[in-house]
Amino acid sequence: MAVKIRLQRFGKKKQPVYRVVVMDGRKPRDGRYLEAIGRYEPRQDPSLIEIDNDRALDWLMKGAQPTETAQKLLEVSGAWARFKVAKGEIYTVGVKAAPTVEEADADADAVDVSVEEVTEVPAEEAVEAPVEEAEEAGDAQEAPAEPEAEAGEDSE
Repeated sequence: MAVKIRLQRFGKKKQPVYRVVVMDGRKPRDGRYLEAIGRYEPRQDPSLIEIDNDRALDWLMKGAQPTETAQKLLEVSGAWARFKVAKGEIYTVGVKAAPTVEEADADADAVDVSVEEVTEVPAEEAVEAPVEEAEEAGDAQEAPAEPEAEAGEDSE
């Protein structure tokens, strides 16, 4: 069976709303689907794209082929990039490989966040620090501009 990720149209005339579905490629456009993994509403400004990336990645790893439009939507949602990384076509530098679903579940169970480790900074100190840094940065930016102008005059 050729499994496809494609759009299924809903809505009134001239007001389309689409579901992103996984279905047999031989079925009609609005026929029965295996799973709905998202929705796409192009008439909103900006367009609404909601896709369950985990389910889309799962179907892509099983061999489902997206249509051109569905692939563009998967690129926007980030599922297509995750698929390429998982497949090994895109290499990331200095980043740990994307965990599998089992590894992610194991890591989520192992995370232990302690509230005692967090320290509070008084609000007065937090507000004053950026102002002082901005003043220093402003002085530093003015100084290099003058020597460049002098250097340009000497070269002519």
